Amino acid sequence: MAYYFNEPSRTFSEYLLIPGYSSAECIPANVNLKTPITKYRKGEEEPKLSINIPLVSAVMQSVSNHTMAIALAKEGGLSFIYCSQSIENQAKMVAKVKAHKAGFVPSDSNVTPEHTLQDILDLKEKTGHSTVAVTDNGEPDGKFIGIVTSRDYRVSRMSPDMKVKEFMTPLEKIIYGKHDITLKEANDLIWDYKLNTLPVLDEEGRLLYFVFRKDYSSHKDHPNALHDDLKRYLVGAGVNTRDYEERIPALIEAGADILCIDSSEGFSEWQKRTIDFVREKYGDDVKIGAGNVVDRDGFRFLAEAGADFIKVGIGGGSICITREQKGIGRGQASSVIEVAQARDEYFKETGIYIPICSDGGIVYDHHITLALAMGSDFIMLGRYFSRFDESPTQRVNINGSYMKEYWGEGSSRARNWQRYDLGGDKGLTFEEGVDSYVPYAGSLKENVGKTLSKVRSTMCNCGVLTIEELQKNAKLTLVSATSIVEGGAHDVLLKDNRNL
Repeated sequence: MAYYFNEPSRTFSEYLLIPGYSSAECIPANVNLKTPITKYRKGEEEPKLSINIPLVSAVMQSVSNHTMAIALAKEGGLSFIYCSQSIENQAKMVAKVKAHKAGFVPSDSNVTPEHTLQDILDLKEKTGHSTVAVTDNGEPDGKFIGIVTSRDYRVSRMSPDMKVKEFMTPLEKIIYGKHDITLKEANDLIWDYKLNTLPVLDEEGRLLYFVFRKDYSSHKDHPNALHDDLKRYLVGAGVNTRDYEERIPALIEAGADILCIDSSEGFSEWQKRTIDFVREKYGDDVKIGAGNVVDRDGFRFLAEAGADFIKVGIGGGSICITREQKGIGRGQASSVIEVAQARDEYFKETGIYIPICSDGGIVYDHHITLALAMGSDFIMLGRYFSRFDESPTQRVNINGSYMKEYWGEGSSRARNWQRYDLGGDKGLTFEEGVDSYVPYAGSLKENVGKTLSKVRSTMCNCGVLTIEELQKNAKLTLVSATSIVEGGAHDVLLKDNRNL
């Protein structure tokens, strides 16, 4: 006989948080949203990777490319670059994120003294960067000879054939830092000598990095920015269960900090095989999350398979029609609650804490706080991030309103059959996602700031200052249909304030 769950499948909208005692210290400015994203021995060691805000962007064509990854990392979150593209293109996106920033930046524009002004112009067109290192061999780690910036040449007055050595700024006229310089010391030199760029050289005079004045201002504007030890932005990457033996090494080589198996359903041998490959080839050095699951059994399977984090949710995404097409899935709140309980049971048994990620079902900002209170360590969002300037899709005008394109990985547009792979023939036999529009919302920074202000405020109402405290101390109540009506504006005639 089939097994029947006693409780209905619940969504986030069916719950409310009950306020707790708030001390004088419990103010939004004191709330710490840092959260782990990889498993660790809780109480004995620190997580290998944590994020500064509990938000990650979904492994989707219409959401997570390198521009999204850079913007979200600046705010303290993490993107998983989508894998429904060629291995080469995905690796290039990862590499762009790792090279973009911040602090100590490897040079991506390099010439020899024998190159020409035209070579400089071609490099600028290719990379978009106006600072070019001149090294003895034209390589980024060659012996540093000089530098070329836009102040060193005038296109209208110089021949394109002029050699770089004739107009570059030579080493003897350049202020530079030594290999052991700290970022603070580098920034002090930049300000003391009114520099735009500071080269950093090793003991033999080879170029290591550049430090840029503009990155100092960027750091001040983004205090939660998520960096690795070399002050590069953190970035994740999606992988599938078909070509992982080729894709994963390429992504690691490109600099991916963490991987995530992109699959609609994670309770499968295919996911275990993928994790086994990572452990056999890289041990615990490479971190990989898995999913998605919706119950205790699914969590337990992936935990024992060795997943570093586990995604929760099937069919709850705004563009997902898996439940309609296949009749499979579960309400997101019910899924998170049960998987969180399984996570805590596993921790008591093993001492290993495996973070869980709620993926789907977020309609309103307060659903994020509910998901955290129910046990999620971080939240994966697709529709939310697709609305912003930094997402890879086009902004279009639909009936006088600006919208952004947004489509599911299971739609005919994406045709990401690997995400729904059950080991049969290659291809997407039917759709599990739709092609749609979402209202354009502007910049990521502004919107994420507003969302997290609500999260911090609600946490203070609950009397907690960390996500761990919220998970431990939150009180939640089911709501009735009529109380949902009561919770919004009702029995009034609303003014139209749009023009105020």
